[in-house]
Amino acid sequence: MPYALPPLHCALKTMSRKKALLLLLLLVLSTLSLLIHQSTHLNCRSPKPSSLGCPPAPSSRPKHTSVAFLKTHKTAGTTVQNILFRFAEQHNVTVALPHHACDHQFCYPRNFSARFVHPHTLPPRIIASHLRFQRQELRRLMPNDTLYVTILREPVAMFESLFTYYNQYCAAFKRVPNASMEAFLANPLAFYRPQEKFSMYAHNTLLYDLGGDNDHSPADPAYLPHFLRQMEEVFSLVMIAEYFDESLVLLRRLLAWDLEDVLYVKLNMRGPRSKGNISSEALAAHIRTWNALDAQLYDHFNATFWRKVAEAGRECVAEEARALRRARDQLLRRCFGGQPQLRPATQIKNKELRPWQPSSKVDIVGYDLPPAVPGSGAPPDERCLKLAMPEVQYSRYLLRKQSLRTRRRAMPHRPLPPRAVPRPVRPLPLRHPAMPKAA
Repeated sequence: MPYALPPLHCALKTMSRKKALLLLLLLVLSTLSLLIHQSTHLNCRSPKPSSLGCPPAPSSRPKHTSVAFLKTHKTAGTTVQNILFRFAEQHNVTVALPHHACDHQFCYPRNFSARFVHPHTLPPRIIASHLRFQRQELRRLMPNDTLYVTILREPVAMFESLFTYYNQYCAAFKRVPNASMEAFLANPLAFYRPQEKFSMYAHNTLLYDLGGDNDHSPADPAYLPHFLRQMEEVFSLVMIAEYFDESLVLLRRLLAWDLEDVLYVKLNMRGPRSKGNISSEALAAHIRTWNALDAQLYDHFNATFWRKVAEAGRECVAEEARALRRARDQLLRRCFGGQPQLRPATQIKNKELRPWQPSSKVDIVGYDLPPAVPGSGAPPDERCLKLAMPEVQYSRYLLRKQSLRTRRRAMPHRPLPPRAVPRPVRPLPLRHPAMPKAA
């Protein structure tokens, strides 16, 4: 039977449906374009729901302002600390800072005590400087609603960084001929002395920072599982340095912060000549064996981290991490004119941005900032300055600022006269014409 053409009114109806669908498609595309434009804006709030159906982080909750960050060694902790310092400044939150006798750490490697906190930084809502974890002391110091967070790093890369950075502080490392990490790992007990002050840099440093016994035998089947359960009771989030942006996504969601609250540049980085090369699988295996407790600790919380990512939605976390990188790139373009160039401390003009150098054998690089208006000689933008400010300078700056605030609050106020009684006006003394003027 030959194919019959549809009636004219049906053809017109089909065309109108096509036009409606086309208009709807154009509307959807324009809406998506607007959302993408808004998400890349510097002052973005929480990301909008995505095409993947990812829910935004809870924006109905107020931002959580009470955070205890256990800053572990050589794990990108300085970058996280800088994020917390900037948030505290912006929201007028008091940060616990070390007493002068403790320098910029809370008298590490001693067990943390509330006595190590400078009195001008009490009572705090954020703590983020190096300390050895002591649960009861921190709970005495911090509010009841404090959320506890820390960060871990893969033990092989971390040990290489520790060996280089603390080579002139840790006696176990100093004893090694030619500063050879291979020689140390071939026979660690020939160089390691547990009773020495900075020995923890040479053995299971992560466990020590968390308050554990870094010299406990890894053959004990009960010790580490019990310790891990204790840590899980305390820490709401254990970040992983190798997945830094994803960690910040989880941190932001935990604290109900905005995306712009967790933007960063990498701080306290070593220059190329100060980095070792661990290309040998055998050498990496020696590091994990020597630091067996750290290796098990990391493996446990790495698995825990990815379970949290799965709960939030892997694709959703990945998408939000991409949004974070876009916002970060935009901030860096504004502050540095593009990707910031790492410089040796001697080449950084602004002394407030020169990172501390642990020894003459290690180069810690940092950033210099262009003036706010090129060629004007004007100082750089304050937000950009804090973004690139090293730990020591930022800690001192916050201590000065909070001390000034404390002193102003403590100044006695003169009582005001009652409102019904006007303040008496003292007449100015009249000078006799014959009296000479004061010289």
